[in-house]
Amino acid sequence: MVVGNLRVGALVLLILTLAGCESLSTGSFQMPDIFDRSGSDEAVVKRQVPFPADEYARLEKTGTSAVQGRLTYKTTDGQILVGSGETVSVAPATRYAAEAADVALSGRKIEPADPRAREYSHYAKTNENGYFVVRGVPAGVFYVAGSVLLPGGNSRSPIIIKQIELGKGQTRDVDLSR
Repeated sequence: MVVGNLRVGALVLLILTLAGCESLSTGSFQMPDIFDRSGSDEAVVKRQVPFPADEYARLEKTGTSAVQGRLTYKTTDGQILVGSGETVSVAPATRYAAEAADVALSGRKIEPADPRAREYSHYAKTNENGYFVVRGVPAGVFYVAGSVLLPGGNSRSPIIIKQIELGKGQTRDVDLSR
C-alpha cells in the first residue's frame, strides 16, 4: 500500500518565508488534479474506490498549518531540474487519495477526482528556484505532490509524492524530490 511505502518524517526547517511563492486557496479555485496526469496519451485507470463522502465530512477544509519546501527532479544522467512555476498539491491522505497516489506512482494516470475531494486540497505555485509554501492547511496526514517539466517542454517527470503529518499550527518542510 502507498501509505506504507511513503516515508513520513520531519526535515530541517528551510526558511520561514520564501520569497516569490504563491499560495493558492481551496474551494472555488479550479486546479487540475495533480494525480490525474492529464497530459498523457495513455489509457486512464478507472477508480475502484468510490468517493467516501463520510470520510471527507470528518475532515477540516482549512486550518493554521503550512507546508513548505522545494520541488526538484534528478534525471537519469544526474542533472537536477528545478520545478520552477509548477503546481504543488497538498491533499488529505484518505483511501480515495491513496488509490490515486498508487496509480500515479506506477506511472499511469487515473480518472479525475470527484470535485468534492478537491475542496479539501490545497495548492501552491513554485517560485523560479522551485520553492513553495502552502498555507491554511488543517492538521492531519497529507500527500504532497508535484512534477517537473522536462527539457524540451514536451513531457513531465514522474509524479513526486511525499506523505506528511501536520499538527495544528505546525509548519512542515518537505523535500519534494526524486
